[in-house]
Parts: sequence; structure tokens; C-alpha cells
Amino acid sequence: MPLDPLPIDEALPRLLDALRRAPNAVLRAPAGAGKTTRVPPAILDAGLVGTGQIVLVEPRRVAARAAARRIAMERGGNVGDEIGYVVRFDRKAGPRTRIVAVTEGVLLRRLQDDPYLEGVGAVVFDEFHERTLAADLALAMCRRVQREARADLRILAMSATIDAAPVAAFLGDAPVVESAGFLHPVEIRHLERPDTRRVEDVAADGVRRALAATTGDVLVFLPGVGEIRRVGERIAADARRLGADVCELFGDLPPQMQDAALRSGPRRRVVLATNVAESSVTVEGVTAVVDSGLARVMRHDPAIGMDRLESERIAKSSIVQRTGRAGRVAPGIALRLWTAHEERAFPAELVPEVRRIDLAGAVLELLAWGEREPAAFPWFEAPDAARLASALDLLRCLDAIVDGHLTETGEAMARLPVHPRLARLVVEGHRLGHPRPAAMAAALLAERDPIRADRRIRGARHESESDVLDRMDALERWERGGSRSSEIGEVHAASADFVLRARDDLVRTVDDALGKAPRADVDADEAVLRAIFAGFPDRLAKRRTPGNRRAVLVTGRGVRLADESAVADAELFVAVEIDAGAGGEALVRRASAVERAWLPASRVKTSVEVTFDDVTERVSAVRRTRYDELVLDETPAALPDDGSVDRLLAEAAATRLDRALDLAAPEVASLRARVAFLRGVMPDLAPPPLDDDAVRAALPDLCAGLRSFEELRRAPLSEALRARLDHRQRAALDREAPERVAVPSGSHVTLKWEAERPPVLAVRIQEIFGWKDTPRVAGGRVKVLLHLLAPNHRPQQVTDDLASFWTNTYPEVRRELKRRYPRHSWPEDPRTAVAERRPPRKR
Repeated sequence: MPLDPLPIDEALPRLLDALRRAPNAVLRAPAGAGKTTRVPPAILDAGLVGTGQIVLVEPRRVAARAAARRIAMERGGNVGDEIGYVVRFDRKAGPRTRIVAVTEGVLLRRLQDDPYLEGVGAVVFDEFHERTLAADLALAMCRRVQREARADLRILAMSATIDAAPVAAFLGDAPVVESAGFLHPVEIRHLERPDTRRVEDVAADGVRRALAATTGDVLVFLPGVGEIRRVGERIAADARRLGADVCELFGDLPPQMQDAALRSGPRRRVVLATNVAESSVTVEGVTAVVDSGLARVMRHDPAIGMDRLESERIAKSSIVQRTGRAGRVAPGIALRLWTAHEERAFPAELVPEVRRIDLAGAVLELLAWGEREPAAFPWFEAPDAARLASALDLLRCLDAIVDGHLTETGEAMARLPVHPRLARLVVEGHRLGHPRPAAMAAALLAERDPIRADRRIRGARHESESDVLDRMDALERWERGGSRSSEIGEVHAASADFVLRARDDLVRTVDDALGKAPRADVDADEAVLRAIFAGFPDRLAKRRTPGNRRAVLVTGRGVRLADESAVADAELFVAVEIDAGAGGEALVRRASAVERAWLPASRVKTSVEVTFDDVTERVSAVRRTRYDELVLDETPAALPDDGSVDRLLAEAAATRLDRALDLAAPEVASLRARVAFLRGVMPDLAPPPLDDDAVRAALPDLCAGLRSFEELRRAPLSEALRARLDHRQRAALDREAPERVAVPSGSHVTLKWEAERPPVLAVRIQEIFGWKDTPRVAGGRVKVLLHLLAPNHRPQQVTDDLASFWTNTYPEVRRELKRRYPRHSWPEDPRTAVAERRPPRKR
């Protein structure tokens, strides 16, 4: 029976001709053109792969199954014969299968098991524009195989919105084939004004409008399962009234339910889908698309060292893909739940995963494949060096690599199809003799949480060692007797079944990859707790105080246990699931207890640490035991005598000079000012500056034997500074910038020094009788500024010209002060009078 024509058919001859002339090609064809189902059979029928197999690589399980079924139907066969698929939990392929649809992860596993892809004639990457990390890695590995061992291997990259030039260049300047395709017209409708309600409310209204505007099926794009369920609740009554069925479509849905959502039926349908329906698969019968403009996107959060899904605006290329779904069978409409103005701010393309998610899994794949330098691997797009280094750090932390080589543990981890953290968890569970419980824990952490908490109840209703063990107990009761209720919430049947299937699949893989587990020396619960810690050693947290929900991670970041976590008492715990939040303390939603004895001895260190307390301004010592950087305990310790105390006090004082030292002390301030003065007026003497840097340089000697700022403030700073001058400079300082001056009365009066100003001599008039001229310093170059004091020690005159004062001003001062202070000497000629040190006593 002839096949219905599809837009891709006109491009097939050109594509096949390109593949005859070159081993690789790039195909651009619009969504719905038929490239997924028509291109692999055309390559097979043209004899381009000889007896080899064609591997069709899809980004999702649902797409791989749907592609295989469609191709088998068009060729009049059964899935599992000529056409087959291999996806997680499901395999329908045999020795006669010539075209096999697989997910990217399955292809990576095949490359590990068969590095030369023996028996494979072509690898076709569908929807490569999605740029998942697994697709990037698989493409680069296939290209490496082709260049170094399999020149006969053909590689084809296909997409509706791909930027063909970079891919074509990577594939050796491969030819690019375009297919114009055709679609029925689609009327695009935007909102007239922004709608700030919850997405499920806006989407439900959109579904009602779409049902009224068309007679076909309605495909609704929503960011996640939660939104799908809430929209389903809101439109249930409308659907019943119109005789329409409401279907769900998302990645974790059981295969039979996914298949039902893809096929049209006797009744009208509303298909509520995540972005799994955006490309690769065709939802039959759709004439209206309702687009929320949102999707869950995986991004790496370096603050917590893990990937997490974030709801964000889709790219404009995705908008085009989604819109095209409305025009496959008839003219349709696309209702965009945003305004035309808002659309201008949508990103043009989604950032590739290689730039935004954790690279540890990809690096482990490469190391297991035989690569020694992941940074030197010919990536399709090389990752950021810092993020690549972070991935290597994590693998080292998981004991997967040492000196760039896989350890025995790393080799075992690489054989498991889960994230390296979960692989390490499973390997540890196997080592402890409990592989099945460990696989259950890994499946729970890898898949959607099957427990639906009762929102009416705030906080945990019990205490537990592990939120993961609690979920395992709930699932095991569900598996044994179908009980859906538990202390932590209600078991969601579909999600629970999916987790149990993931566990069973992982157990089978562990049995094949790691062999029989050793005899168990611990019980299953302890094995799971220890395995969780092995998978998340960098997420160890210590409670700040007993019973407190606040804790600190090994990275130093503060965290807080969420109210729903039942891990109430454990001093140490693994922060299994973290919500980083906008800032401040991260919220730990799931935790698991850790015993001190489980910490690897190689990473637990005890040392005496000397610290400076900024509050008490003292150096103290504590004996700290750490796991990496996490302080497990600390006690006071005696100060060591190895010089570290002196050094630490000096370092602390160097940044707090004004607090650590009495810089304003007269002897210190005077010394520093005298040297500064001398440097300015007699530079030939070249005394070193006694500035703050000189003070800091003197600190090591000053701090010897001291423990606090209080002691340091009493240290002889002026002596330490004076010691920085040599003998000649000290002599010159005392001679040319003396600290004190001998006056005629016999007193030695202190000079007041300030940088860049002449020194000040404050002295009673009676003590300088006999001086005829102003004294000088600096080899006679600078006059002293005299503050001449009355008997009450208050300045009577300020002058640097003593001769003029005696002649012109003193007679008037004499008359006034003699009347006020008659007991003091007031000679008519002070130049020849005898100076007096003290005033005469009263009789």
C-alpha cells in the first residue's frame, strides 16, 4: 500500500545523494515534515549501510517508541522485527532489527560496551537542536569512532530549527539538505494584556477558548506534571460537558498511557503535555495548541553542586515547534498565553546543556571510554574549563578517580546508567551486601517523588533517621499490599510504579555489571544510610546545636532543615535534596543521618589551630577535628611555642594598627614627627620613614612573647621604631631634631613636633631670661616657634623672633604681668637677667 505523501519525501533523493558523496550530512526539515519516520527507512532501502544497522537517536523515550511504531506500521511489520526500539525499562529489538530507535543514554551505553559500534552502519541524531549533553557527547564520540576506526560509519544530524553550519563543520564540512515542507495555516493569537494569574488558571481559560474555536483535539503545553494535574482539575467539567477526554503526556507516564495520548480516538481530546510533545512525536488530530510559554529546564546550581529543574520561558525556536503542531491535519490556531510585546523578550534559542548542567556524568563516560584528558576530547562544543574542573573534583570526591585515572570504584560506577552520585550510592550498597535496597534509594532520588504530602499538615509527624528510608518504607508497603497511606503522605500510584520499575532495572544492571554482592555485615537500613553518604560526601552537614534545624555544610554554606524533614536529632546528616532559594540559608527538604564512625579516616584530620579573636583581641588555640572543611568538634588547647602565636598577633595588628598600638602616645608621635621633619629639611641624612609600613615592619619583634593587643599596646614601640635608624641617623636626630631643649633656667623643655612644621617650644618667660635670639634646629636652618607662657602657663605671645619680642613687646607684657604676678621676676632687661626655674615662695 502506497504511503501518504509527506513534505520530507521531496528532499529524500537529495539527502541520499549527499550521503552517497559524503559519509555525513545535516538535514533541516520543519516539524511534522516526516523526517523521523521516513529518513531512516530511505537510508536502509538505498543500501547505504549494507548489512549494518541504523541507530535512530531520540531525545526522549516516548519519541523512540513512537518512531519505531510508526516506521514499523508504514513498512507493514511489527515492532521488534525489522524495526525496533531500546529505551529504559523497555526493549523491543532482536537480531533481525535493522532500524533501532534509542535514547541518547542507550547509545552512550552501547558505545561503552562496543566502542567501535560493530554492526552499525549509520547513526541518525533526531532533533539535535535540543542540544542535550548526552546528544552532544554521543555525537562527538561517534565522530571520534568514524575518524579513527570506522570510516564507513555514517552520521546524520536532523532538526527543524538547527543551526546547520556548526554541525556541518564538525562533521567534516558535511553537506546540508533543506526540506521546505508544508503545513496547513495556523492562526496565531496572543493575549491582549499580560495575565498575572497562576499558569494553570490562565491555561484553563485558554483551553476553554480553544475548545470553542475549533472542532479538533487541543494540545496544551505546560511546564510540569503539577501544572498538568491542576489544569486537568479545572477543565474536567468543561470536558465532560463537551464529551471530550482529558489525557496527560509526560516523560514518567507509563508507556501505555503515553501511547494513548499520542493516538486520536473516537472522542475529542484535550492533551495536557510537557515539552515531550514539542518535537520528535506527533499527537494525532490536533487543530489547536495552547502554549503556556513555559518549560522545566535543567540547570546546574554551583552553590549546592547539583542540577535542578527551573521553570522558565521557552525559546522562540520552541514557540515555532509548538505552533506547528496545530497545522498537521487541518488549518488550526495557536493560542499563546502572553502578549505580542512580551514575546520580544523571549530568548532566541535555549542554552545547550553543555553550558548549564553538571558535567560529572559526561566526564565519567569519557574516562570509562578510555579518554585521559576530558578537556582535550574533541567536544562538539567544549565546556567551560571551570565547570569541567568542578566535575573532576566531584568524581575525586566520590572516589571515582585518582590522578586522572578511574579507580575500581569508578569503573564500577561507569557501568551503571545513573548519575555518578547515584552510581556511587549503588556501588556502596553492593559492597555492603545490600544492592537491592541501595537500588531502591537510587531510584527514589533519580525519579519524581512518589509521595504526595498532605498540604494541610505542616511539619513532620514523626522523627526518623532518613527521609529517604521513610519513602522506601512507604513504597515497600505499597508494593506488598497496595497501601497508599503513610506517615509522610499518600503514595502516588503511577509515580510509585515507575520508581519500582527503575529499581528493578537497576538491580538487573547491578547484577550484570558488578556480580554477586558480598555477604552483608550490616543491616539494610544502615547500608542504605552509609550508601547515601557515599554518594553525597560533599553534602555532609553538621547541626549547629543539638535539636536545632540550622546546620552548616562541608562547603561552609549554612542550611536549614525544612519542617517536613523528619531527621530531627542526628548531629551529622546528608543534605540529600536542597532548595537553594534566592539567598541566605538553603532549605534541606530531604536529609539522611550519618554516624561519625562512617567518615573515611583519610578525610578526618585533627589539628591545633591558632586564631585571633577580634572581640577579645587575643590569640587563642583550639584543637579542631574536621571532615574536609567541616568542623566536627573543637576544644581549647595550649598555645604552641613554634612562633605561630607571634606571627598571628602581628598579622592581626598589621590590619588594625589603631587598635593594636598606642600610636598617639607622646613619645611615639614625637619620634615619628621628628623623623618626618628631618627627612624634609635635611634629606641628605636619608633617615627611613617611620610611617605605618615601618610600624608594621616592627611588629614581628614587638609581638614576640605576647598574646593580645592589650599586651602589645604596652610594648616599647618608640624603641622599636628608633631601632630602625642607624647610629649616624640617631645621632643626627638627637642633635638636629632634639626631643627636648635646655633653656637658661636649667630645665629641659620638650619640643612639640609636627611633620612639615617648625617645632614648638612652650616655656615660661622667666625660664628663658638670658636668651637673646630664637633657638634653631636642623643645623640652624629652622627657627623654633616659641609659645611664651605667663606664670599661669597660658600663652602670652607666639613668636619665632625673640629679639624683636624683647625689644618691642616685652615692656608692655612686663607692665601687665608684673601687676598680676608681683612675686615673679620681671627684670627691665631680660637679655642679661638670670633665668628662674621656679617662682619665689609666699612668705
